[in-house]
Amino acid sequence: MISHSRSEELFTEALKYIPGGVNSPVRAFRAVGGKPFFVDQAKGARVTDVDGNEYVDYVGTWGPAILGHAHPKIIQAIQRTAERGTSFGIPNPLEVTMAKLICSAVPSVEKVRMCNSGTEATMSAIRLARGFTKRDKIIKFEGCYHGHCDSLLVKAGSGALTFGHPDSMGVPAAFTQHTVVLPFNDLEAVRNALKANLGDIAGIILEPVPGNAGVYLPKAGYLESLRAMTKDDGALLIFDEVMTGFRLALGGAQERFGIKPDLSCFGKIIGGGLPVGAFGGRAEIMDCLAPLGPVYQAGTLSGNPLAMAAGIAALEELALRDGYARLEESGKQLESGMREAAKAANVPVQFNRIGSMFCSYFTKQPVHSLSDAMHCDRALFAKFFHGMLAEGIYLAPSQFEAGFLSLAHTGEDIDRTVRAAAKVMATLRAN
Repeated sequence: MISHSRSEELFTEALKYIPGGVNSPVRAFRAVGGKPFFVDQAKGARVTDVDGNEYVDYVGTWGPAILGHAHPKIIQAIQRTAERGTSFGIPNPLEVTMAKLICSAVPSVEKVRMCNSGTEATMSAIRLARGFTKRDKIIKFEGCYHGHCDSLLVKAGSGALTFGHPDSMGVPAAFTQHTVVLPFNDLEAVRNALKANLGDIAGIILEPVPGNAGVYLPKAGYLESLRAMTKDDGALLIFDEVMTGFRLALGGAQERFGIKPDLSCFGKIIGGGLPVGAFGGRAEIMDCLAPLGPVYQAGTLSGNPLAMAAGIAALEELALRDGYARLEESGKQLESGMREAAKAANVPVQFNRIGSMFCSYFTKQPVHSLSDAMHCDRALFAKFFHGMLAEGIYLAPSQFEAGFLSLAHTGEDIDRTVRAAAKVMATLRAN
């Protein structure tokens, strides 16, 4: 029997000083029941909690750890940079190196501005889209999570969806009156919305592969059609690649699908595990930002040298190792094994995957949208989650979150995961 006594002590103490005991809602395990464990350290594909329990980790700090935890080149870069100063508020050479790396890797990005989180990136991108087009309205899609800024926290995914409140309290209706929300993968809905708001839509923002309501893929031709429709309308196409950027390919989802949006948002991987965000796109749009243009955006810690150093090390390592083929093979191995385990146990599971992102939906029907995802058996997923945790496998503690593979995961790690899944699913069926 695994002991979590020290984690339980820490959680009890945390509840006294931190709302809900956590600094991001999904970490509280409320969606699956029980109490969260507290991590002591992480290395490669494994995390070790404060009670000494070790887990194969498929959360990967929610996406950034594509090289694995505590990668030596990232650690060395942070240590080397910290000795020269942790923050300046003055331009530093690492900002230029990072900007060049992003622009070189992502064909649609001619200029890029650094910020401190994915939320800041998307918030700034829609402000820029409105300033550039001189239009007010934004189209977003159900289940796509673009951070916790007020105008986009409507029918969102991630923790908002996990806790059943995709429309957060504290956001006045007036803040979202210029936000048009549509179902994902429904082109007719987009056509109708553009027609009904002719000349008023500043941009369409989406996760090209939604990863905050589980993982579901765009249907064939969907992204291409959005690109064509926005060009015809004069609206900007904004890809939120905070999750997919540098994960599905070095150039992100837009490289994988061959689509060039007008603006793109980044985070997670480009910080090497440190807080970071960025948004970029066509030069004529980006040059509307202050100090060149009238659209204001700023940040005390933007371009922080530690985050830049860590991110540069991560991106350079990804480019050198060309690890995306390896990640794809690992993804295929995991997908095949999980499908076989579910079939053998006769447990209804839809395993959605693209590259190194995946989700096991406990439902009989294919999942292509938020409405499909909402039919999942969340109670069954919770039992599966805790069964896997007892076997030393850490999955995202919510049916509505993505899982992530890293280059540190070995074939044996995946085999062990599949064996654990087969054991747990057999137990689920028996009960």
